[in-house]
Amino acid sequence: MARTKASPKTKCCDAAPIALPNDDVAENLAKLAWAIAHPARVRIVRLLLNRDTCMCGEIVDEMPLAQSTVSQHLKVLKESGLVQGEVDGPKVCYCINPAKLQELKMLVASL
Repeated sequence: MARTKASPKTKCCDAAPIALPNDDVAENLAKLAWAIAHPARVRIVRLLLNRDTCMCGEIVDEMPLAQSTVSQHLKVLKESGLVQGEVDGPKVCYCINPAKLQELKMLVASL
């Protein structure tokens, strides 16, 4: 089988410089990406997306993790703004913040 000569390729270091987004954009993306950077947090987000609201106890029941571990993951998600929590008596009700989810989608798409 005859081999054809490959055309010369541009090396990645030969490419023209690109303008990077401002630091605020990078900061927002990093914060939201960190929130979903663990499989348990991705699972919690998916669980909340499939329900209008969810009590903490219900989330723990769906996860193969201790309640304290789930609470730590929920804390990270809340700090990012991706998840909102509302105290309802002795329980906390969690839901997805649709605006932050949309922001995450937009920032990832802009990569």
